[in-house]
Amino acid sequence: MYLILLSIFVPMAAGLCLLILPEKNIVRARLLSAVSMAYLLTAVLVTAALTRCYDVSYTLFHLTASLPVCFHIDETGVLFAALTLIVLLCAGFFSFAYMKHEQKEKRYYGFYLIVFGVLNALCFAGNLITFYLFFEMLTLTSMPLVLHNGSREAIMAGLKYLFYSLCGAYMALFGIYFIWKNSSTLAFTAGGVLHMTTGGNISGPDSLPGTAAGGNTAILLIAACVCLLGFGVKAGMFPMHAWLPAAHPVAPAPASAALSAVIVKAGVLAVVRVVYYIFGPDFLRGSWVQTAWLTLALLTVFMGSMLAYREPVLKKRLAYSTVSQLSYILFGLAVMNVTAVTGGLLHVLAHGFIKAVLFLVAGAIICTTGRTRVEELRGIGKEMPLTMWCYTIASLGLIGIPPTGGFISKWYLAIGSLQSNTPDFAGAGPVFRWLGPVVLLVSALLTAGYLLPLTIHGFLPGADYDYAHLQKREPSPWMTVPIVILTVLSVLLGLFPNLLTDRVMGFVSTLM
Repeated sequence: MYLILLSIFVPMAAGLCLLILPEKNIVRARLLSAVSMAYLLTAVLVTAALTRCYDVSYTLFHLTASLPVCFHIDETGVLFAALTLIVLLCAGFFSFAYMKHEQKEKRYYGFYLIVFGVLNALCFAGNLITFYLFFEMLTLTSMPLVLHNGSREAIMAGLKYLFYSLCGAYMALFGIYFIWKNSSTLAFTAGGVLHMTTGGNISGPDSLPGTAAGGNTAILLIAACVCLLGFGVKAGMFPMHAWLPAAHPVAPAPASAALSAVIVKAGVLAVVRVVYYIFGPDFLRGSWVQTAWLTLALLTVFMGSMLAYREPVLKKRLAYSTVSQLSYILFGLAVMNVTAVTGGLLHVLAHGFIKAVLFLVAGAIICTTGRTRVEELRGIGKEMPLTMWCYTIASLGLIGIPPTGGFISKWYLAIGSLQSNTPDFAGAGPVFRWLGPVVLLVSALLTAGYLLPLTIHGFLPGADYDYAHLQKREPSPWMTVPIVILTVLSVLLGLFPNLLTDRVMGFVSTLM
C-alpha cells in the first residue's frame, strides 16, 4: 500500500528538490541524471503499485471526521495512470534535447516532476474530496509550464489557463456541496453512491422522490450539470475551451505534449468519476442533463475540427484538434452504454499516444528548423523523413484509419451511438442515435483536411522545390526515440485491440 504513496510523493519531492536547490550548484549533466533517476524511479513505483497493490486503499489523513484524504487503485485509475506514465516518460526524455534551447531548465524539470506526482494522485484518488484537492493542485503546478518562456503572450496564456481552470473547479465545488448533502459518502463506488443514502435503488430521475435522493431530484440534476461544466473546462469542452489554444503554442513542445495527451485528461477522469462513481448512470440517463451534455460534446467536436482546419500555426492547429478529440471521449461517456463508454476510454489511450506524437513532432520541427507555420513546411518530409513518417502514421490514427488505435476507439464510439435506441436513451432525444456518427464522420474528414496536407506537401513539395540545397536534419535520438515509441504504441493498439478492449469492456459493464 505504501507504493501508492511513493508513486505520488517521490516525483513531487524530487521536483521540489530541483526547485529549491541553487542553480549555481547544478551542472547540466548532474541535473539530467537526477531527473532521469526520478523518472525511472517513478516508473518502477507506479508499475509496482499497479501490479502488486491492486484494489488496495490507503487513508492518508482526515480533513474532518467524515472527509478522509485517501487513495485507491481501481481499473479506471489503472488506465489513466498507465497513460500518464508512458507519455510523461517519453515527453520527459524528449525534453533533454529540446530544453537545451530554452532557459530555466531547473524550473521546468522541477514543475514537470511535481505535475507527474499530482497526476498519479488524481488517478489513485479514492474519493471526490481527495480528487478535488489534487485537481486544484494540478492547475497551480502545471501553470508554470505554460508561462515558462516568460513572454507577454505566455504570461497572458498562463493567466487565462489559471482563470478558466479555477472558475471551472469552483463550479464543480458548488456541485460537490449538494452531492455531499444528499449522499452518505463521497467514496468512488461503481454505479454511484446516491442509492446508498437510504438503501433505495435509483432507476431514472423520475423515481428519485422519496428514495435515495430524498426528493431533491431537481437540485441534484443541477449539481450534476454544474459538475460536468466545471470539470469539462479542463477537458476543453465548449463554451469554456478558449484557454487550450492559447496555452499550447507558448508552452515548450514537450509540455504541450503532456498538456494535450495527459493533463487535459484530468477533466475527462473527473467526468468519469462524477458520472459513473458518484451520481451513477441510472440517475442521469434520459434526463435533460444528458441531452445538454450530448449537445455540447457534439458541438465541441465539430467546432474544434473547423477551427483546426482554418488555423495556420501548427501547434495552435493541434490545440484546436485536442479540443475536438477530447469531446469524442465526452460524447462516448454521455451516451451511457457499455459500447460507447468503452470507445471513449479506448480513445483516452489512443488520443494520448497520438497527440503526444504530433506535439513532439511539432517540437522537433521547431527545434531543428525554427519554422512554426504550416505553409513554411513544404518539403519537410525530405529534410526529416523519419520524423514525418511518424507524424503521418499518428495523423492516420487521429483520423481513424485502420490499423491504428484511433480506428478501434472511434468504431466503438459510432457503434455505441447506433446501439443507443433504448427507452432510457430516447429520453435524451433519439436524434443523437444518428447525429453522433454523422458528426464523428464529418470531424474525421476535417481532421484529414488539417493534418494530411502537411504530409502531402512535406513529401511531395513540387517541381519548383530546391532539391539542390536539400539538407537531411533529423533531430537527436533523445527526440526521435520517444516519438517512435509512442507511434508504435498507437499502432499496436489497433493491431491487437482485444488485449485491451475485453478488459475495458469488462469493468465498464460493472459501472452500468
